[in-house]
Amino acid sequence: MGIGELDREAHVPEVTGAAAAPRTLAEVLRARGDDGLAALLRARPDLLNPVPNDLTQLATRAGTRGSVVRALERLDRFALQTAEALAVAPDPAPYPVLLALLTGDEGDPVIEAALPGTVALLREQALVWGEDDRLRLVRTARELLAPSAQHPSPTGLGPTVAEATAGMSPGRVQEIIAAAGLTSTHDPVSAVAVLTALFTDPVRMGELLDTASPDALTVLDRLVWGPPYGEVTANPTPPVRWLRDRGLLLPVSPRTMVLPREVALHLRGGRAHRSPEPVAPRPAVLRDYRPQVADSAAAGQAHVALATVEELLKSWDQGGPPVLRAGGLAVRDLKRTAAALDVTEETAAFWLELTYGAGLLASDGEADERYAPTPAYDDWLDLPPAERWARLVTPWLTATRTSGLVGGQDAKGRTLSVLGPDLDRAPAPEVRHRVLELLAMLPPGGAVEPESLFARLRWERPLRGSASAGPPRPPRPTTGADEVADAGPAPEVHGDLRSRLARWTLAEAELLGLTGRGALSGPARALLNLPLAEAAAAADHGGGVELSVAAARAATLLAPLLPEAVDHVLLQADLTAVAPGPLRRPLADALAVLADVESKGGATVYRFTPGSVRRALDSGQAATDLHAFLAAHSRTPVPQPLAYLVDDVARRHGHLKVGAASAYLRCDDDTVLGEILADRRSAALGLRRLAPTVLAAQTDPASLLAGLRSMGYAPAAESAQGDVLVTRADAYRTPARTAPVPVPDGPPAPDTTLLGAAVKAVRAGDRAATVVRKEPAVATAPGTLPRTSAAETLATVQAAAMTGSAVWIGYVNADGAASQRVIAPVRVEGGFVTGYDHTADEVRTYPLHRITGVAELADDQV
Repeated sequence: MGIGELDREAHVPEVTGAAAAPRTLAEVLRARGDDGLAALLRARPDLLNPVPNDLTQLATRAGTRGSVVRALERLDRFALQTAEALAVAPDPAPYPVLLALLTGDEGDPVIEAALPGTVALLREQALVWGEDDRLRLVRTARELLAPSAQHPSPTGLGPTVAEATAGMSPGRVQEIIAAAGLTSTHDPVSAVAVLTALFTDPVRMGELLDTASPDALTVLDRLVWGPPYGEVTANPTPPVRWLRDRGLLLPVSPRTMVLPREVALHLRGGRAHRSPEPVAPRPAVLRDYRPQVADSAAAGQAHVALATVEELLKSWDQGGPPVLRAGGLAVRDLKRTAAALDVTEETAAFWLELTYGAGLLASDGEADERYAPTPAYDDWLDLPPAERWARLVTPWLTATRTSGLVGGQDAKGRTLSVLGPDLDRAPAPEVRHRVLELLAMLPPGGAVEPESLFARLRWERPLRGSASAGPPRPPRPTTGADEVADAGPAPEVHGDLRSRLARWTLAEAELLGLTGRGALSGPARALLNLPLAEAAAAADHGGGVELSVAAARAATLLAPLLPEAVDHVLLQADLTAVAPGPLRRPLADALAVLADVESKGGATVYRFTPGSVRRALDSGQAATDLHAFLAAHSRTPVPQPLAYLVDDVARRHGHLKVGAASAYLRCDDDTVLGEILADRRSAALGLRRLAPTVLAAQTDPASLLAGLRSMGYAPAAESAQGDVLVTRADAYRTPARTAPVPVPDGPPAPDTTLLGAAVKAVRAGDRAATVVRKEPAVATAPGTLPRTSAAETLATVQAAAMTGSAVWIGYVNADGAASQRVIAPVRVEGGFVTGYDHTADEVRTYPLHRITGVAELADDQV
């Protein structure tokens, strides 16, 4: 449908029973108050881009296909069912007709109570207009929802008798009338009307169907709830012929029959839908826990989340895996990361995407591009645990990157990789926030039954991301000659995008500690005090006051629930240390250098090895420093084996010196160098003696260090000046990087200030467009700017300035954009006219040479 047709819908008057009834959607909008217009623009923000010039343009834009599709996608199931019922009802439809299509012949008090509010909602969103005696669905919505052979209605209804017989010969229509026992007519129009009257008369239809055979009724039962189309053989069986001869089945092609809408409605008891759903299903409670139990479980998982993120990024301190040419992480690197974290690949992908979305992980941008922690990671480590948790969950709420897609394929069949492109899904933030809101509807400590939650989400947005919204399947051919083959009911789709996002949200919320044992935690409830639109806007601007306040409140509630950090360990004689809880940051960092983590859990076990002690010595510490550190932070005496280990490694550490020649090796004890040369394992290093205490190598210093250490020595690296080099495990960071920006899901929701300004501008533009003007001496085409000579323009505006009256002008600005305005001139001088512009609601000055013409307003408008 083109703009011209939409414009006719907004402009063309229609014959109505009451003179005061609105004739167009534009008239309906014009009769609304400012609050009503603001409600429309808030519900359909795409209408604001750009701000319409007047209400006629707003009505036209509200009827465009793209805008209507977007509005239909945001309707709940009952509102959509109401719109679908209007699409198969007469146009216009009285309210009782619409009610009958939804309640059926027997009525339904629940639907009767819910329908007025739903009709009001559809009116508010400009999808339905007109009084209750003449309800009209916007033309584009009717075209999208009304049944046709190419696009059957979601109601399962087919065309009306008039539509199905449009191409039928008059003689064939008369034959159907005669077979149905009706009186013949003189023209096809009256014949179709007689047949329609039969099918809409319950008594006569009942009498006709009483004469049908059981097989014929079986055929009707298969088609009554749709699809209404079925294929027949060239020689149909007697039941099918009986139905065809009486018009209960009408041909749409030589091999395809359709059940007329009027017949289907009679068989359905007047219902347009098999199962109207006026009430949203409530999420069910799977199991009740005490709120304290749920909060404690969530806090424990939040602690695990912080430890997992820290472990992941610490393992990439020296630089992580390389970036693929197409972007993202290779599958083998994802497998290695999952193995290192002892989680599944799907969970590892989530942690990687979480750290990336929080700005803690990025690519370094070098020629050989690799992933590494960002400088923001060091700042994050310095925060208290509860604040670190808040820094992870707040970006997750508004992130559009979706880790659940990893391993799937894009539209071109390419595998989607973690940290790679094409992982953004715009509905993700809205679904995440809505899932948590639905969890908040349950009593504190209540764990949700997942399928009931997914059913509620499908009810709220039945068209969003559903694969079932595509074109229907064509009818199947028959395998026999004794029945009509129908396409069967379309299967309900549970794998649509919103359901998958909801499943992922439940799992991710548990991993993050937003839920504990499936129940929403207290800190998560505090985080949800902010609407999603404001949260997303705050995130887009680097974090607003509202979002930071909500995050701080959640962190405050979580802090007492997290395990308290300890400042000591328990040293044991088997060269291990047990941390009875999470360690404070300086102790954890120092112990991570001095020992290796052997096991994790409620208490972390560290093991001291020669390699780990050498690592601590390489970082610049002396044996005395290590003894003092162990004594200061152990609640048990330092075991003798550990003290011996530190002294033994320290005694041998730095005895050999490795530098760059390519590499050299020097030692004050020439007998040690002789032992190395005689050792067969040193052959690969390419060593040769330069002096009694110096060996040269054909390999680089790093390889020489590694080779000697594998032989059991403890060499130290030195600089070109002969100083021992001190290495740090956390030396590599990327340049400063910003977190990825979420992809918006359509136009942003307008704030109150923007809505007020937009309504004011549309009202002013509409006044200028609809103001009554005196007819000019030379007639102009409707919609064109007034044309007057320069002298006439000057005289008219001067007279208006003297009398204080308003005039209508045509104006072309410096960019060549033409507009119509109503102004009240107050001063005319120097080639300019200054006056109050009713369209812009402010005083403006216009160059006279840019005014195309001027016309006086009608007397009743002055």
